[in-house]
Amino acid sequence: MLIEEKSSLTIRRWFRACKIEDVPENGGACVKFQDEQIAVFNFALRNEWFACQNECPHKFQMALARGLIGDSGGEPKVACPFHKKSFSLKTGENLNGEDCYKLKVYPVEIKDGFVYIGVE
Repeated sequence: MLIEEKSSLTIRRWFRACKIEDVPENGGACVKFQDEQIAVFNFALRNEWFACQNECPHKFQMALARGLIGDSGGEPKVACPFHKKSFSLKTGENLNGEDCYKLKVYPVEIKDGFVYIGVE
């Protein structure tokens, strides 16, 4: 299901990614939208949901949905399960100080028991 939202800057489509129970509490899952793999996280300890690209930009492995989520100075983060590179779940910035690696992040909405992810 796609829902279009028009704003002054972009047209964003919201797609129904999965049911909320498909994503473990304080963990992640991978969903696919067209040709893109997206990692979605249920950060229950913060009562927040996040989504980002599933591909780790460091070694190009589709692994971030299995990454470790946590907090770095109040910033929600995910660490690659293979290389331990940490990224902000809000901005996609690399928290290890390496500007060459950044994640694409997506807005998330929860409605009627489903997880919706906004894509451009």
